[in-house]
Amino acid sequence: MNISASYLRSRLAVVAMIMIATTGAMIPHEGAARDERGPVTNLPLPRFVSMKAAEGNVRRGPSLTHKIDWVFKRRGMPLEITAEYGHWRRVRDRDGAGGWVHYALLSGARTVLIEEDMLTVHARPDSGAPVTAAFELGVVARLGKCEVSWCSISAGGYRGWAPKEKLWGVAPEELRD
Repeated sequence: MNISASYLRSRLAVVAMIMIATTGAMIPHEGAARDERGPVTNLPLPRFVSMKAAEGNVRRGPSLTHKIDWVFKRRGMPLEITAEYGHWRRVRDRDGAGGWVHYALLSGARTVLIEEDMLTVHARPDSGAPVTAAFELGVVARLGKCEVSWCSISAGGYRGWAPKEKLWGVAPEELRD
């Protein structure tokens, strides 16, 4: 049997892609330095984004030939990108569930998930400031400015400042203007 070198190289590339997809070889470990960059976009890994589409297939690997494990069905839901491969991004949600999603389904618009029921938001980043609203557990809010311990959020026509530790979709050390 005579196998060409180009055929072997293409088969090895497929095997490498499958290994990356299944073993998470490109995924930074917990506690990894946040200055790691994605090989495709040169943007930081991990990083937060949101679902642009109302529905998005989550696949086992970074291609249309991989099986769909489930479908994200919430526009604006915050997701964390943990790896990149071509036009595909490996993402995970608040519960750690994830897989590979085509980049066209994602947006750089930042959102957060409220992690406390009836979370009160304040007029200023201060727990003594007047309360402007209360958000229910699981509400998706747009993320605005973030200081060391507080972030400005808005949803349903209401806005205010919330403690950063009560939000999922923003890194503890993240500052935003």
